[in-house]
Amino acid sequence: MGKRIFILAMLLCIMSGSSYLNAASPKATRQYWVNTMLRIVAPVYENLANETLRKNMPVEVNDGSHTGKRADVSHLEALGRSFNGIAPWLNLGDYTSREGEQRRAMTQLVVKAITNAVDPSSPDYLPFDGPGTQPLVDAAFFAQGLLRSKDVIWPMLDSQTRQRIIDELKRSRKIRAWENNWLLFSATVEAALLQFTGECDFSKIKYALDRHNEWYKGDGWYGDGPSFHLDYYNSYVIQPMLVDVTAVVKENADKGEEYATYGAMYDKYVKRMARLAAQQEMLISPEGTFPMLGRSCGYRYGAFQALAHTSLLGTLPKGVSPAQVRSALTAVIKRQTVKSMFDDEGWLTLGFCGHQPDVAENYVSTGSAYLCCFVFLPLGLPTDAEFWSGKDEKWSSQRVWSGEAVMRDAAIKY
Repeated sequence: MGKRIFILAMLLCIMSGSSYLNAASPKATRQYWVNTMLRIVAPVYENLANETLRKNMPVEVNDGSHTGKRADVSHLEALGRSFNGIAPWLNLGDYTSREGEQRRAMTQLVVKAITNAVDPSSPDYLPFDGPGTQPLVDAAFFAQGLLRSKDVIWPMLDSQTRQRIIDELKRSRKIRAWENNWLLFSATVEAALLQFTGECDFSKIKYALDRHNEWYKGDGWYGDGPSFHLDYYNSYVIQPMLVDVTAVVKENADKGEEYATYGAMYDKYVKRMARLAAQQEMLISPEGTFPMLGRSCGYRYGAFQALAHTSLLGTLPKGVSPAQVRSALTAVIKRQTVKSMFDDEGWLTLGFCGHQPDVAENYVSTGSAYLCCFVFLPLGLPTDAEFWSGKDEKWSSQRVWSGEAVMRDAAIKY
């Protein structure tokens, strides 16, 4: 299927989205998620596959201008963040259904896009080592996407592209991480190198895990550095990366005592993220809204990565069913996916609910907004998984505000 035909097919699916919403079956809901995800990411991959990403992607910043500020990093942000969110869906591989046809077409675009992104001769070459420090962030999100799609995407890349990716990941080491969640960006890069080459700088993984263990505040929350911040960075970065990094280390426990020791932390991190996931589910109002708290709220429903990731892993805590999470997250996606979330060419705009550039920080631009894709991680579950097969259920706030019986909440001690 040609790239232009692929995009037109996606748009036809989106235009028929109302029928999916009205049908309200788990199957229809999944198709709505797929169509919404593809609507968001299609411009990134169509353009990067055609080597026109830098040419065509707008770079809006928080004053609403397109003057070139952040243009040297925004395109890598769009790739790293969108890829990380769609990676589990790509990793399913199955191409036998209507959804499978969509996945096959997107997989082909993604492979071509990645190939161009790491090709120094391409006009869309996206270096991981600069300018500035921002590329470390999105090198790490890209690396996490590689880990999440390792069964499908990595084997489909040609040997030259795989080596270029490894070289780019190594070059990102020149960027020094700040003493906060950024330590996990360095650790995630090393985890990907460990996964795909068998070697890494383990000291960066060890340091990031040691510091975050020191910064744990209790009840499923880490400080972003020594201080506690009431924002969504425990979900945007901290807890999902702690889980994914230690998952790789755990698989390499035979490399030595340190690997075994730090890999054994995986179960603790999964439990803590499950607690955060339960709290996130309770934050979703009966109407599908949630609080705009702290910095980087322009990442929209990417705030729910911890809940989405926990659902993908099948580690939701007792009393939180996959079907109620699906229902709650669907409500959030529908509530925030409004017309002005996109510009006239289909690119994401800055804002929380619609186009609200004042919401964005100085480090946020068009590419940054693609972190919203993190909500789509449960699409990595097959269609017969409980998350996608169970009947719709009320989520916690719907039950409690309608007077139904609900479970008490309590802090965890681990």
